Amino acid sequence: MPTPARARTTKQTTAKAVAPRPIGAQPLAEAKTQLAAFDAAPFPYRGPVPSTGKPFLDVRDGKRRGHTTLRGDVYWEEQTYSDRRSLLYLPAGFDPRRPALIVLYLHGQGATLERDVVVRQAVPRQVAESGLNAALVAPQLAVDAADSTAGGFWKPGHFATYLDEAAERLMRLSGTRAAGRTFNLASVVVVAYSGGYLSAAYALHHGGANHRFKGAILMDALYGEEDKYAAWFAANRRQAFLLSAYTDSTKTENATLQALLDKRRVPYAKNLPATLTPGTAAFVACGGLDLHGDFMTRAWRPDPLRHALATIPGHGPVRARQGA
Repeated sequence: MPTPARARTTKQTTAKAVAPRPIGAQPLAEAKTQLAAFDAAPFPYRGPVPSTGKPFLDVRDGKRRGHTTLRGDVYWEEQTYSDRRSLLYLPAGFDPRRPALIVLYLHGQGATLERDVVVRQAVPRQVAESGLNAALVAPQLAVDAADSTAGGFWKPGHFATYLDEAAERLMRLSGTRAAGRTFNLASVVVVAYSGGYLSAAYALHHGGANHRFKGAILMDALYGEEDKYAAWFAANRRQAFLLSAYTDSTKTENATLQALLDKRRVPYAKNLPATLTPGTAAFVACGGLDLHGDFMTRAWRPDPLRHALATIPGHGPVRARQGA
């Protein structure tokens, strides 16, 4: 069987396009999960750090290369910055014949896909229970390290290349070639938790996929780059939403982003909206620093990601929502 050509993310392929229903495809009888090594993974990365222009790998010990973090810690490439895997997940009931949403999840510091994204943060379960016709894609960033490095996502256009590969791999995971067009046309919601903010900021800023973005959800994740988030939303609010839920840990940065939106005369709310529709910007204060570690499972309510995703119109429900 010939290898299917990689889908291309182009300006002509917009999130508003409606794909014909793939012939022969059926809703999934059971969930499918895969940890797949990507060619376009954010790591390994051997380019410069954009803010300084200095090499990312700035330390050598024999044949080993390492990176010095802002805290002064050194992490070695083979241990921390070499995992090419991404978590792919399709919930039971996912229907490749219907318009789909890709939830692109960027984990925080000190995380692994298996231990944290799947188990501790329960991201696949929350996506499934949202009731949306949605696929989950979560790249491994710095492995179990106190580092928010964006790696390949620092490079202009790299995020679009990553999405192209994700569409092909989701098609293969679904088990039907007919689903390829569905994933190529799928809108994308970027969800960043904590240290995932840096990868999200650069993906939105110059990732090359703005025509695909349906929105961004920041889960106590605004630790900087407020100017990039403000510029992105001001330029794309006709098609996208912005939700930032936060604790006291990022209270100052959220106030800064609000001020930047004020300067651009972009309206926003300070409560959770009933629906996350294009043009909606909302900031939700959730409490003190003690919430940060478990924010993905207990922010403004239990399973906050499930709740936020369920308010996005146009992609569900595919079945009765569990625990709604």
